[in-house]
Amino acid sequence: METITSDLAFDGAQVADDLFRLLRLRTTPIVMKLFEAESDLNAVAKLRRPTAIHTTDQIVGQAARNGWTVGITAADLVGDQCGSVIGLHPQSEEWLSGKKMAGVWYGTIEDAAAHQAAMDVVPFGRYEAMAVSPMASGRLNPPDICLIYATPAQMILFINGLQWLGYKKLSFSCVGESACADSWGRALATGEPSLSLPCFAERRYGGVMDDEMLMAIPPSYLPGVVRGLEALSRNGLRYPIPSYSVNNDARAGMGVSY
Repeated sequence: METITSDLAFDGAQVADDLFRLLRLRTTPIVMKLFEAESDLNAVAKLRRPTAIHTTDQIVGQAARNGWTVGITAADLVGDQCGSVIGLHPQSEEWLSGKKMAGVWYGTIEDAAAHQAAMDVVPFGRYEAMAVSPMASGRLNPPDICLIYATPAQMILFINGLQWLGYKKLSFSCVGESACADSWGRALATGEPSLSLPCFAERRYGGVMDDEMLMAIPPSYLPGVVRGLEALSRNGLRYPIPSYSVNNDARAGMGVSY
């Protein structure tokens, strides 16, 4: 699967413009970056710091829905679940027990513990802070990952673009609740493109729309995605996908597309 080399600058403004043009995204593409020291946040231009306690979903939503650049530490987050996914809170025995979720999200303490163990998270101990910002702003350059919200139709074309060169079968995960572990948790921990079905909390607190999916992806992949989308578009495979009708003779359309 094609990526750009790490020594090339990431042009977030151009990539965001290309994604809007090729996929007609409704939601601002954003980026996320972890910081080893909280003091490093001071160098980020136009940074906002929360004055209230939030979920990570809300912080991500402030960038994607409001266009803000926001920096946080574990002290800004409502609980250990949010901080643990991004490596700002230890994955302690209490956290791994899942007892806070037993009887609420999972029927037994064993089920809740199995859920916690299944989550992809950033190991604790290296980072003190995290920031998010619109991709086009260039304020977190280079970012660790990019977050792209899209409808299922937009997302499958995004993945088609990702697979245009260096084809690789993609496998994603679904832990259910705490689906941020499937998106930004997994992408930060593994460096791999990570698609998720945003969970209840992301939709309730983060403003994620009913029909949106989330792709978390290292920035090195995105120039290749754009090139793939451009190639698909030249072949007539573009968004919005026109309906062919369920009643027409399929041979004419299949001859063009396949």
